[in-house]
Amino acid sequence: MDLQEYFRRIGFSGLYEKPDLATLCTVHELHVMNIPFENLSIHCGERNIMALQIIFEKIVRNRRGGWCCENNLLFSWVLKEMGYKYTTLGCKVFNTLKNDFNPFNSHLINMVELEGKPYIADVSYGVSGQIWYPLEMIAGKDHRQPSGIFRLLNDGERWVLEKTGRQPMVQNNANTSSNLVDKRVTKTMYSFLLIPRGIDHFINTCEYLQTNPESLFTQKSICSLQTPTGFRALIGWTYSEVTFNPEDDTDIYEMRDVDDNLKAFERRLTEYVSCLQPATGRWRMILIVVSVCTATGAWNWLIDPDTQKVTQKLTEMFEK
Repeated sequence: MDLQEYFRRIGFSGLYEKPDLATLCTVHELHVMNIPFENLSIHCGERNIMALQIIFEKIVRNRRGGWCCENNLLFSWVLKEMGYKYTTLGCKVFNTLKNDFNPFNSHLINMVELEGKPYIADVSYGVSGQIWYPLEMIAGKDHRQPSGIFRLLNDGERWVLEKTGRQPMVQNNANTSSNLVDKRVTKTMYSFLLIPRGIDHFINTCEYLQTNPESLFTQKSICSLQTPTGFRALIGWTYSEVTFNPEDDTDIYEMRDVDDNLKAFERRLTEYVSCLQPATGRWRMILIVVSVCTATGAWNWLIDPDTQKVTQKLTEMFEK
């Protein structure tokens, strides 16, 4: 893995002499602007694996996106390579249906320490809850960012991140009541403890989120990317383009359903990929067996004494 490859992936061309806040903010912003938050692998017969080399190949070299366990794990490697002091933490996401935090850590973030001050770096929450720049961990402080005001609260042990946004203005009347439009002005996002977590802590959760029918990620395909003026998202069959409008304290939503032909194509493609994967594995195994048998036969033929005699006779004939 090469840090310069990552820099090219996010479009970072600056120079850095030491790990400082300005560079961290720049890299953080470029990541969310160029690498999508998405769970498309789950719906294409692929598996999301907590292995850094595989994640690097997927996101950096294949120019894909990923969900939090991929994006923020990759970002922890970037922090390490750039010389930042960081700690990986686990978060319990707030469940609006249950009006409580989920019982397990399903979100991964990084806490970065700079000049004795801790900051939260999270490059993979997606859609309207995505922070663009790290948040200094000062309880109750308002952090104004393009998508709204983020705030960290602390009760002595547990930290909670909440966001105050703006009024959504949906341009298409047919989508006014869509559950994809978050009408809450202030919302709780997730909570976390300052307990360092390793990759192993998230493996079971990663498996649950991509296999359990109750998981949001198995129920709907999600892909979102931040833009200089807002964000774009394709959730299920609904495409949204959101423009932040802080002057009027609103966010403008342009929403439309994806064309039926594209839906049919996506279904057929998913079926094809799902069916192809086991078949590809079988054919690969057959090819390996045939190759080994061919190589073994060729080697035995070459070392056979009779073969050498025939080769010598043929050589003598051609020399005459």
